[in-house]
Amino acid sequence: MAITASMVAELRAKTDAPMMECKKALTEADGNFEKAEEILRVKLGNKAGKAASRITAEGVVTMARAADIGAMVEINCETDFVTKNDSFLAFCQAVADGIVKNDPEDVAAIGAMPLSLDGFGPTVEDVRRGLVGKIGENMAVRRFKRFSGGKLASYLHGTRIGVVVEFDGDEAAAKDVAMHVAAMKPVALTSADVPAELVAKERSVAAAKAADDAAKAQADGKPAQSAEIVTKRVEGGVQKYLKEVSLYNQSFVKNDKQTVEQMLKEKATKVKAFTLYVVGEGIDKKVDDFAAEVAAQVAAAKAG
Repeated sequence: MAITASMVAELRAKTDAPMMECKKALTEADGNFEKAEEILRVKLGNKAGKAASRITAEGVVTMARAADIGAMVEINCETDFVTKNDSFLAFCQAVADGIVKNDPEDVAAIGAMPLSLDGFGPTVEDVRRGLVGKIGENMAVRRFKRFSGGKLASYLHGTRIGVVVEFDGDEAAAKDVAMHVAAMKPVALTSADVPAELVAKERSVAAAKAADDAAKAQADGKPAQSAEIVTKRVEGGVQKYLKEVSLYNQSFVKNDKQTVEQMLKEKATKVKAFTLYVVGEGIDKKVDDFAAEVAAQVAAAKAG
């Protein structure tokens, strides 16, 4: 597969790795971006670790609350400019409020919820299509979660990061945890809760890194490490990763002398679950398709 300059530039933007290293990784991965990112992590360690935090899509995270019911929703658009548009923001808040009130089954059901805004309606989908035509950008409800029947603490970092914590105990402590999650982005409550596929991926990266280091040492004339030592290094790397990505094991952002688990025990508080939304997380923006998508949405809005 031919590796283009735009592919190299995209990988560099996601990883901060040098251009030539990006090209080599893409060539080795035959153009597969995910595999190329792993290759860079093996060769460059943490220098390529920013890949997971680089967001390519735009939009906002919005919340709504009524008594013991809450909702968090992510709604995407194409450019940062639109995330500051009053009509778009009003639409996002109205959708969050509607989720609390109507309890939709899924994202598709949100489109049928009643809504009138900016002269458009009578449903969320009608308003969405109307705003696409008015603003000139495609927009879509990507995901949401509705919470009920328990104590909730929430935190919004601007409009790009949202966290809801389900808890028992002290509300101030739970609010601190929500802020911590926004800053440190754990993937699970405890090490045991980290998804198996993430653990396997990390073990694979650690093993490849150990093999790469061994090859370099051999090339430098250094004695080879035993298989036992290599295995311990790999497992040590995996255990370090598990502590870094599990909420209870992370150092508390307001006091790095204690873990989140220790802070919660001190406050007699238990976190039952947390939900973290980061705008555009996991979305690969296909720039070349946007013009066609917008044109199609505008045409559909006018036809409707």
